[in-house]
Amino acid sequence: MKQKHFIDSHKGATPIAILVLMYLYDNWQNTTAWVYFATHGTYGILWVLKSKTFGDRQWESPCGAPYGLFIWAGLTLYWIAPWLIIAGNLEAPPWWLGVAGMIFVIGVFYHFVSDMQKHVTLTLRKGLFMDGLWARSRNPNYFGELLIYGSFSSLAMHWIPMAVLCLFVSVIWIPNMIKKDRSLSRYPDFETYKKQSGWMFPKLF
Repeated sequence: MKQKHFIDSHKGATPIAILVLMYLYDNWQNTTAWVYFATHGTYGILWVLKSKTFGDRQWESPCGAPYGLFIWAGLTLYWIAPWLIIAGNLEAPPWWLGVAGMIFVIGVFYHFVSDMQKHVTLTLRKGLFMDGLWARSRNPNYFGELLIYGSFSSLAMHWIPMAVLCLFVSVIWIPNMIKKDRSLSRYPDFETYKKQSGWMFPKLF
C-alpha cells in the first residue's frame, strides 16, 4: 500500500460521507449543505482523477496500515464542516455562497492546472521551471488548495473548520514548501526565481 491509496480513498469517500450525513440528520432541504456537497464532493472526485492521471510523486511512498489509518483519521477532520452545516441546519447567506463558489473555482484552476503543468514539464525535462502559473508563485498548487479548502470550510461559518485548515497548513504544507525551497536552491537560477515569485501567494509586483 502507498500513502496515495489512503488519501485517494478518503477524498473519493467525501461526497458519500456528506450524503450519509444528510441521510442521518434527514436534512435534504439545506441549500448550504448541497453547495458544500457540490464543492467538496467535486474536489474529492477531481483529486482521485488527478491521482490516476498526473498524481504527485510524494504520495507514492510505501505506507503500512497503521499509518494509513492515521492519515484517514486526520483527513476526517475536514468532515467537521459538513457535520456542522447539516447537524445544525446552518444556512449561509446567498452572497456568501456566491463568493465561496467563486473562490472555489479559482482555487481549482490554480491547483489542478499548476499540477498538470508541473507533471508535463518534468516529463519533458528535469530541472527548475519558472513560467506559467509557476512564474509568480513557487507553490501555486498549494495556493489553489488553500482557496479550495478555505472556500468550502467557510460555508460552516464556524471557527473549527478554519482551525483544521490552519493545522494542516502548519503541520504539512509549510514543511513541504520549506523542503521544496531547499531542494530548488541547488539550481543557479533559484535566487532569481525567488525574487520574482511569492512563496505561496502569487507575487503581483
